[in-house]
Amino acid sequence: MSLMKQIEIDGKQVAFKASAAIPRIYRMKFQRDIYKDLKALEKSIVEGSEESSNLDMFSLEMFENIAFVMAKHADASIPDTPEEWLDGFNTFSIYQVLPQLIELWGLNVKTDVEAKKNFARQTVR
Repeated sequence: MSLMKQIEIDGKQVAFKASAAIPRIYRMKFQRDIYKDLKALEKSIVEGSEESSNLDMFSLEMFENIAFVMAKHADASIPDTPEEWLDGFNTFSIYQVLPQLIELWGLNVKTDVEAKKNFARQTVR
């Protein structure tokens, strides 16, 4: 099961997709754990407050990579690298996009956990 969400970036509607495949795709492409990276990003930002955030260059790169993987998963026609994909935009605020990606990922994980619970209940009966 997967979830999709349209997020406006630089005046364009961009599709993002969260599914069970995302951790594997992210790990294969960037040799990193998306769960750890999202948790670190979530801790680094205080929603709606750019002044009190704690994002360094590495955190920005993690965000760009996560956004790219989720966008590429939603639309295979986008470019094959984060750099090429980001070239299609002017600058945009991570503080507006990241919370929406975290929310999408959280909804996906919640849906997956509920589906497993329902399956377990059906099997036990």
